[in-house]
Amino acid sequence: MRTAFRLLILLFIVGLVVIQFFQPEKNTATDSPNHLFKQVDVPDDVSALLKQACLDCHSNQTQYLWYHQFAPVSWFINDHIVEGKEELNLSNWGNMEILDQIAAMEDMSKEIRNGKMPIASYKLMHPKARLSEQESQRLIEWTSSFSEKLLTGE
Repeated sequence: MRTAFRLLILLFIVGLVVIQFFQPEKNTATDSPNHLFKQVDVPDDVSALLKQACLDCHSNQTQYLWYHQFAPVSWFINDHIVEGKEELNLSNWGNMEILDQIAAMEDMSKEIRNGKMPIASYKLMHPKARLSEQESQRLIEWTSSFSEKLLTGE
């Protein structure tokens, strides 16, 4: 019984070492001229909120923490980034059609209002992403007013 337990522990450790060699590609592209921040004059407070709560998964520039380097955490993080960028990639803002931009702002507002963004697992690992009620409201106000500007062509 003890030998079997030791063998299981050894296999588990070897497995952890082996999976470290199978890391996903990092989401660390250089800053794009199509990024929202390069295309739009975003207020400083909104820019700061987007950086702390959104851009790791919704842009091409993820800020990786030390524990993101280890599988299987790296795989979990990569899945969130891939899914987030499929929904909205702010690094590609300049390539989006105007109606898609308006829809993206409306979706962002709705997700924040409903407490679905940032997702709970992200907030758990990134305490700065836990938006206060005032911060959430500021983002909602900005997305709404920005949507109106996009709609009217201002």
